[in-house]
Amino acid sequence: MSQQFTAALEIVTAKDIMIKTVGIENGIKENDELTKAKKNEAKITENQDKDQSTLVSKPADDSPIIKMSEQNVRADVVVNNKTANGEAGGRQVAKEEQEKKRDPEVKYNEVKSMPKPDKALLKSQFKLFSKHGDKSADGSTIKLNQSDKWFKQAGVIKQKGITNTDTSIAFRKVAKKAIRISFVDWNKYLDEIATTKKMDVNTIKTKLVECGEPGSMKVDKSAALDCLTLTVTAPIKI
Repeated sequence: MSQQFTAALEIVTAKDIMIKTVGIENGIKENDELTKAKKNEAKITENQDKDQSTLVSKPADDSPIIKMSEQNVRADVVVNNKTANGEAGGRQVAKEEQEKKRDPEVKYNEVKSMPKPDKALLKSQFKLFSKHGDKSADGSTIKLNQSDKWFKQAGVIKQKGITNTDTSIAFRKVAKKAIRISFVDWNKYLDEIATTKKMDVNTIKTKLVECGEPGSMKVDKSAALDCLTLTVTAPIKI
């Protein structure tokens, strides 16, 4: 009997141990699942908070705030561009006015085209002025000082406009080290001056043709007409 009782007691004890072990394992599993559930819930809450903060800090592209900001930026750019263009235009106008004051006949970046003068007349003038003051000259070449005298008589060289410095620089470019230049090279010399001073070369040539022979003084028709049309305002004594 005692042996049977002992065996039955051992069986009962083993069953209790198994029940307790299973219970513990189940409890551990439940705790793990509960922990995982809490972690998932925390992640969901964190993601929701991030989404809300993103919406608050970065409004949608089509929101009124973004549209107003873009419009303000565009307006600022347009105003700045207009201001810059206005300042540049003002400087350009001021520069042109300064050039006009320096020489009314030479307008900045504006060249009036004139018809070409008679080449034969220009060459005839060239021969006359190339011989003027130089008995040994044959009229085929001209010196810088002879050309300058011709320019002065024609009114091409003046205080405001083409100067002796301009003619000297252009002459050196064409003549190099030569003292005289031919009629062909002299025309290149005229082109150089006209380009540098932004003038029409035909205007210069026309003045050189119409200035008369060396040493002559050509009378301005308009000035002569003014003299003829003057009215006497002084009282006449009888």
